Amino acid sequence: MNTNNSHINDDLLVKYLLGEATPEEQQQVQQWEAADAANARHLQHLHYIWQESKKLEAKSTIDENAAWERFKQRVAAKPAAPKTIPLGRRTNWMRVAAALIMMVGGSYTAYYYLYSGRMITLESDGVVLSETLPDGTVVTLNKHASIKYPKNFSGDTREVTLDGEAFFNVTPNKSKPFIIHANEADVQVVGTSFNVKSSTAQTEVIVETGVVQVSKKQLGVILKPKEKATVKQSLEQPVKEQTDDELHNYYRTKEFVCNNTPLSRLVPVLNDAYDTNIVIANDKLNDLRLTTTFHNQSLDAIIDVIANTFNISVERTDGQIVLK
Repeated sequence: MNTNNSHINDDLLVKYLLGEATPEEQQQVQQWEAADAANARHLQHLHYIWQESKKLEAKSTIDENAAWERFKQRVAAKPAAPKTIPLGRRTNWMRVAAALIMMVGGSYTAYYYLYSGRMITLESDGVVLSETLPDGTVVTLNKHASIKYPKNFSGDTREVTLDGEAFFNVTPNKSKPFIIHANEADVQVVGTSFNVKSSTAQTEVIVETGVVQVSKKQLGVILKPKEKATVKQSLEQPVKEQTDDELHNYYRTKEFVCNNTPLSRLVPVLNDAYDTNIVIANDKLNDLRLTTTFHNQSLDAIIDVIANTFNISVERTDGQIVLK
């Protein structure tokens, strides 16, 4: 966050968001916001957290004063502490806001920025998070994902590093390719939309629009819409295949679209989406195929549909949901 206006601090920003800032303070914040894109993003995320926290207001049972102090420490972590404006007696609503913010996703670390020189690291914890990069590219991070990118793209390429899963809608620029580094995979595009899911064992890329190049070292493949590439530790080059699978969209659309989808494919997605542990105990069930769409349904409702469709039993034991 740009701290050239040293009198702008997170106390004042929260006061501004709550509508309690004076006209002079409102003007100061608006000028600060307009002065730097990083400032605007910081204020945007504070606003998002506040909106989410209001949903939990009635359930707040935590120490508001302690939460406020923790909130300030986490949000305002910077190389050097800025000067602050005396705000007088802080309203109870501001402390309630901090307390509620601490509840979102368990803590403010639901997402946060880390600044190191010219580089920014954006992390999502228990929430899905969308962000606009300096070139206008929009990235949607799934839960427990992170992306590292420069404050401004310079040179002949636009390069970012991804850990976890994200959907990219890349702003076209033929003279400046967009490159994603994800473990052993390099994903290069000019302007297109696609999903990248990266783990220690493998990286998977599914293309929705445009053309994408996926490489491992010097070996690569070219993908078009409805094509997928998988980069595995155990293989020297990416594996390319056709795919009609739409399950990778679940964290953006809130839908699980099954199109003759095998149970062995659906179950890992449900585990990721609901942070649960569904186990297929009988290998014969792996290739059972389902065609339906689940929209904003509970995990129990989805499991019931699976059980009734295939006439299989479900046991819940030791934190697992076992399909037999």
